[in-house]
Amino acid sequence: MEQNGKISIRDGGPDDIPVILGMFDSAVEWLVAQGRPRQWGTTPWSENPRAVAMITRYVTEGAPYIAEYDGVPAATLTLTDAPGDYLRPADEPERFIHTLASDRRFKGHGVGAALLAHAAEETRRAGISLLRVDCYAGDDRKLVAFYERNGFVPTESFTVDTPDAEAWPGQVLARRVR
Repeated sequence: MEQNGKISIRDGGPDDIPVILGMFDSAVEWLVAQGRPRQWGTTPWSENPRAVAMITRYVTEGAPYIAEYDGVPAATLTLTDAPGDYLRPADEPERFIHTLASDRRFKGHGVGAALLAHAAEETRRAGISLLRVDCYAGDDRKLVAFYERNGFVPTESFTVDTPDAEAWPGQVLARRVR
């Protein structure tokens, strides 16, 4: 796939849910192949009722965006006004990034970074200065480093107890956009 394609960002919606789940399926397959199943498990998200419900909720209640690479959906994220219920909201207005994922065919093409830049601009445009995200912080912390390369600063660590595995290590990161 050519590395110099055109990236465009568009609003997403309920019709994009199957495409978004496909991006997560691609990411899960890639993570498992890398020996890193703790981040999102081993089951394709499109086959996981809890994951389908979560994606549906974020897409219908938040502001989903789709990055397209030469017109092909390549990555997604959703912005909301608060983190998930396992974290405390900030003590000021914020935008929170949920469900950032990319189809692994587009790894290294800049679609994730383009979505993060778009989220920062949307946050700024809304008159809000704080943009936050949380992510998996286990294994090699490559995901934390990705957010750091895109202007985010780690703020607090957390763990989420999972019903069928050991605790899930997480990291909250923040970026000032104003």
